[in-house]
Amino acid sequence: MASIIKVDTIQDQDGNNIINENANTVTIGKSGDTVQVAAGAEFVGGGIQWQSDIKTSAFTAVAGEGYWVNTTSAAVTMTLPASASVGDTIEFVDYVRTWNTNAITINPNSLNYQGNSSPNPEYNTDGQHVRIVYSGATQGWIPTVDDDVTLETPQSYDAEYLVVAGGASGSSSRGGGGGAGGYLTNFGGTAIGLSPGTTYTITVGAGGSGVSSARGNNGNNSVISGSGFSTITAIGGGTGGFNATDPDKLGVDGGSGGGGAGSSSGDLSGGSGTSPQGNDGGDGFSSSNHGSGGGGGSASAGGNGSSPAGGNGGNGTSNSITGSAVYYGAGGGGSIANGFIGGNGGTGNPPGYGEAGVLSATGQDGRPETGSGAGGADSGTSGSGGGGIVILRMATADYSGTTTGSPTVTTDGTDTIIKFTGSGSYTG
Repeated sequence: MASIIKVDTIQDQDGNNIINENANTVTIGKSGDTVQVAAGAEFVGGGIQWQSDIKTSAFTAVAGEGYWVNTTSAAVTMTLPASASVGDTIEFVDYVRTWNTNAITINPNSLNYQGNSSPNPEYNTDGQHVRIVYSGATQGWIPTVDDDVTLETPQSYDAEYLVVAGGASGSSSRGGGGGAGGYLTNFGGTAIGLSPGTTYTITVGAGGSGVSSARGNNGNNSVISGSGFSTITAIGGGTGGFNATDPDKLGVDGGSGGGGAGSSSGDLSGGSGTSPQGNDGGDGFSSSNHGSGGGGGSASAGGNGSSPAGGNGGNGTSNSITGSAVYYGAGGGGSIANGFIGGNGGTGNPPGYGEAGVLSATGQDGRPETGSGAGGADSGTSGSGGGGIVILRMATADYSGTTTGSPTVTTDGTDTIIKFTGSGSYTG
């Protein structure tokens, strides 16, 4: 193995330092000297000189230099030197990963680029790093590196959500009103973090379908799931009780509970809601006329049945995540026997979200896309629950534009709103 001798200086025969190491700087020769390099020798190190000023507008490149190009505000044109020598090298990099939005265009300045004089090449991939080398007049500048560098340190961004499950149908035969789907939101509160490149699965719960002379159907859950936060699950609304054997007379538990049946006997309690998603259904009435309970709503419990009226549905909750106030999660009204008036749906904008139960006729459906419960029926067909909804809201600057399931996308000021009324996904 060759020996290694470590020295601080090397002197010529006259005692002059010709190689001097001092404070991490190596000096070769002295002022006025000519330093000759042997044929075939090469220097290790040096190379491209990266420029410290970030390029945000048109500029002319110089051979041997590297450039950080920031196109956040606008596209940038880089003009190449008017003349070049074989081996001249230039490098340029997407500084903040925005070339897909605003590209960098290369003006070859009358020289060929990959053997062609036009059109001007354009680089439009986020995170791209390009090295070009001049090969001579025929092919001109040739890219030797053209890579999009993966972002290994993705940063999460804030998002707000509204998740409402499907509302329940009412029941039929002195049927209680359907409970509203569970209601969950962080709008105006603590945001969740979404990460670029991560796919978030959206499940929108359908409303329960109406029935004839039977217990109704619960609403279905709505869910947001993905890495970086706990799964958000809104629970489907519970259907109302109906006048049959116990425990069928009980309202069913859910996001909000269904109303209890109207009957002359038995336990007529409304179903329980799930805190903080919704409230209990109202109780049925056990004396004359047998009014059934209203389904629970996101803002209040369902009303109890009485004589001579079915209980009103619980009120929905107003939310402006879309930029406009909308009520979500109202309960359905309870039915009543003997030709009296069924309960009204829970409070909302006209005509009300969640509808009245009726006698010997079809119960009213819950308001669609709000997770509202449906009205019960005495002997006809009960209403179907309103389908749920999932809404995401984030700064427009963060919105990736990558979705499945055909959500409706709108803007409100500087924010983008993604409204899912059917299942799909969003990729951050």
